[in-house]
Amino acid sequence: MRFLLALLGCLFLFDAHAQFPSKPVRVVIGYAAGSSTDIVGRVMADRLSQYWKETVYVETRAGAAGNLAADVVAKAAGDGYTLLFAQNGLAISAAALPNLPFKAETDLAPLAPVAATPHILIVAPDFPANSVQELIAKARAEPGRLAFASSGVGNSDHLCGELFNLMAGIQAVHVPYKGGAPAAVDVMAGRIAYYFAGMPVGLPLHKAGRARALAVTGKARFAGAPDVPTVAEQGLPDYEATLWQGFFAPASIPAALSAKIAADIQAVVSQRDTHEKLQAAGVALFEGDQAGFKRFFHADIEKWRGVVKKSNLKLE
Repeated sequence: MRFLLALLGCLFLFDAHAQFPSKPVRVVIGYAAGSSTDIVGRVMADRLSQYWKETVYVETRAGAAGNLAADVVAKAAGDGYTLLFAQNGLAISAAALPNLPFKAETDLAPLAPVAATPHILIVAPDFPANSVQELIAKARAEPGRLAFASSGVGNSDHLCGELFNLMAGIQAVHVPYKGGAPAAVDVMAGRIAYYFAGMPVGLPLHKAGRARALAVTGKARFAGAPDVPTVAEQGLPDYEATLWQGFFAPASIPAALSAKIAADIQAVVSQRDTHEKLQAAGVALFEGDQAGFKRFFHADIEKWRGVVKKSNLKLE
């Protein structure tokens, strides 16, 4: 009898998971509207809505490098109806902020990666530097006078700037904004020297001539901007940083449901229409499954933990 009851329970759970979702799904994003992560997250919410034939809506909880959103999801029910769409900021916070009200490594479950795209280093069209080497030379000639923008303290673009300053041996003032769009506005106006923008924000500005791209931060040139060299090509051979984005769920989510949602997300990402929409947004796909994403996430935490320690960076 116990065996039969257990079997029936498993069948019930399997059926419940197979029917998921049966009501609207909330995707929480911790970054401002118009930011790179918001743009990609909304593409995915739309595509998942079509795939599941159920409403998938975005809830913006911007602030604290995405940690307001992450905290909401970490404390939500693990029923699959509240998901987090996050980026590097989650790993950076886990590496640098031990006093957060949640633990990203244990309170959130990585589901599936979506995008992994280099940042693009932009300056104003008339900025007096035409390469990374010239930017470094200018910063060294004027220590502490140049400023670089970010979409917020502890975000991926912030750490890109800190890593660049550390490896180039320069001093520049960090100016955080409430999102990538206002940061880019001040760079275009010449009020801020440079910005490691997310590709969906920075690439259209470069192509329109409203900003000038000096470099991309990947190991290789970005297919969407083959004319823009990497930072590594221009004197910092070990420099590499990627803006990744993916889905997480509360850690309490059952394994079978977690696997089901992860498989559905991967199916959506592999669709041609999704490819086209993401490419149009200026991002590259993150190839990998749920297990690989989990390993990558924990390795990324360790990478940024090393950067924070070497630079003596204080994010709190």
